[in-house]
Amino acid sequence: MARWKFRPKGLLMATLALLSGCGDGPAEVLLGDYQRRLAETLDLAAPSPRSPANIGAFPGRDARLFSVPEIREGFLDVFALRGCHIANLVAERNNQLGRVAAPSQRWLYELSLWRRLSGCWNTEVPATLDEAGRARLARLTRTKTEQLPRASWNALFDSSEWVGSFSRASTPLAPDELGAVDEQLPALAYLREATLHQFDRRWPPDSATLEGHLQTLQTRPLTAELLRALMLAAQRLREASDLLQAELAGAGTCPVELAGLTNSDEARRLAAWLPRLEDGARRWLAAIHRLLDAHPVDAPPAVTAYRRRWLSLEAPEAPWPALVAARQHHEALRESLAQRCR
Repeated sequence: MARWKFRPKGLLMATLALLSGCGDGPAEVLLGDYQRRLAETLDLAAPSPRSPANIGAFPGRDARLFSVPEIREGFLDVFALRGCHIANLVAERNNQLGRVAAPSQRWLYELSLWRRLSGCWNTEVPATLDEAGRARLARLTRTKTEQLPRASWNALFDSSEWVGSFSRASTPLAPDELGAVDEQLPALAYLREATLHQFDRRWPPDSATLEGHLQTLQTRPLTAELLRALMLAAQRLREASDLLQAELAGAGTCPVELAGLTNSDEARRLAAWLPRLEDGARRWLAAIHRLLDAHPVDAPPAVTAYRRRWLSLEAPEAPWPALVAARQHHEALRESLAQRCR
């Protein structure tokens, strides 16, 4: 027969209240409160929280971008293709503002140049060119067709808005700020649409819309915040699981407040937050994968490695699967203790 153990709790609870969450973020406070309530219920010492490791550094610029060599043509050669209306584009690209344009604007330039060159083949212009001119038009069109997917990749991975989403100088996303996922998801959807339709002449690129969505990403480093929240939650759940394992390894006694394992305010608040965190992070990471998969290029090795280690929904060591595993393990231990005490 299970034996029940009783303990005075007033002094302990008062002490824990004084120690709880000073200076910690909302996610840390919620998890810490649960840990302390669990420790008090089991009459065990609360764990000493260990700081989760930071997320990995985003690949450096040289490791994440493709080389897109500039095509240099003489003035007379460009003038010979004046019927394709590319001279003004080339001039814009070569002026001072063009050289310091944002990555997104450089992609729009490449897109416009490709559309004019490739569209020129369906006009009367090629017939008016000499053999060298037609060969030049064919070469330029072929080269820009090959370069455009790499240019669109660079437009994303060279943008401060995208890189900033993975900033290591971030904090775990607060439980009441998960709405940021739904606020930023349309930005990823539009970037994916732009990538998928860059060779579709019927799709109208719009600079203001593109920049607006990039600005949305710039409002907060959401990817990093979600990853840090996942890692923090997994760390604290593993520490809480150590408490349950210590109790299960004991002499078969049962905590007097067994209901506190699931019915306390702390447990209920945690149970309400974790599924929302898992769902929001899953939807956000899945949208990132859809965006990256839309690019018809093989990602640089450094990006592939980062994606698997930090963004994967399947690799066990990645933050999202690690949290799912930690939560399931914790719930199984809690159920084992409940079964023993029935």
